[in-house]
Amino acid sequence: MPVNHLVLFQFKSTADEAAVEQAREGMLALKDNCIHATTQQPYIRSLTGGKDNSPEGRQNGIQYAFVVEFESEADRDYYVTNDAAHKAFVGSVIGIIEKAIVVDYTF
Repeated sequence: MPVNHLVLFQFKSTADEAAVEQAREGMLALKDNCIHATTQQPYIRSLTGGKDNSPEGRQNGIQYAFVVEFESEADRDYYVTNDAAHKAFVGSVIGIIEKAIVVDYTF
């Protein structure tokens, strides 16, 4: 059963625009950069996202949203616990992220 992995970011006020743009590009690049150790193939079904543009004013500081779709919970679990590209991305943004929210759901 497919799993959607929703990732929401609020960047620190000290993060410059170039660093935020690099983080956005890095997040989107995970679709191609995450290679499963067993198959040696990319395993993210889709990855979309970008800067918030909602007029509702209910963001609570969240500035960017991304949806990562996996074929299965096993793929999602591999991404979260083992994927070297994902771990490298997390390490690269840890200093500029004020808040990160992650919610997963199946459909």
